[in-house]
Amino acid sequence: MIRIEEVEYIYPNGCKALDGISLEIEKGEVVALMGENGAGKTTLLKHLNGLLKPTKGRVLINGTDTREATIASLSKKVGLVFQNAEDMFFSSTVWEEVAFALRNFGYEEEVVRKRVEWALKFMELEKYADQSPFILSGGEKKRLALAIILAWSPDVVALDEPTTGQDQLQKEKLMEMIKLLNTQGRTVIVSSHDVEFIAQLRPRIILMKQGRIIADGRAEEIFLEEELLRSCNLLPPQIVSLTTRLEFIGIKPSLSHPKHVAEEILSKLGKPAP
Repeated sequence: MIRIEEVEYIYPNGCKALDGISLEIEKGEVVALMGENGAGKTTLLKHLNGLLKPTKGRVLINGTDTREATIASLSKKVGLVFQNAEDMFFSSTVWEEVAFALRNFGYEEEVVRKRVEWALKFMELEKYADQSPFILSGGEKKRLALAIILAWSPDVVALDEPTTGQDQLQKEKLMEMIKLLNTQGRTVIVSSHDVEFIAQLRPRIILMKQGRIIADGRAEEIFLEEELLRSCNLLPPQIVSLTTRLEFIGIKPSLSHPKHVAEEILSKLGKPAP
């Protein structure tokens, strides 16, 4: 579905943000882009729907070269939720924000109404439907940005730091949403510093540094490479640190959800799980 071939991108100020990126992402994959600030994660995401065009190389979305397609046509395939949610807002009400893109894509008004209602309810924003999006809290603005994208159900959903400003309940809801999208065959790409969230999501991880890909593998593999993570200013998830300490005393739980680790520890100790 997504093919990135030797992509370089240089900003007008001369800063090279991407340096020879080559990457393939298949339909239905869940992928996390991780790395320190300035690694090129957001720049890479903006290449997926044509907001940025490669200085060198090319990006193909379902065989379409992004250099030869409009942002509008690419956005219908790739929905991008910005890190700063306010950058997506310009309408007078929350309802109109979600409805705008649907109308722009040509959906009939009844379909627009149903999709807006579903998206606002799903993100628990229906009570704000008639209010200005700019008066929402930081977490609510992030959820509105997600609602805008989910309303038109693109094949690829790209999320830039989606857990910022979200409490644990909303993070769990986001986790379930990503899993739901995955069961529907949609591709989900998440840029995030939230190692605990990504550890529970257990996606394929693309680790980036200084505009390059330095590692590509399953979360279970990448999160065990502590030196590699630290070179990108990332700390290993707590579950990895716990596993390392347990292995030191002879208990070797697999990298998994904390509940499963607890069950394995109790099993090793000969005690039943609660």
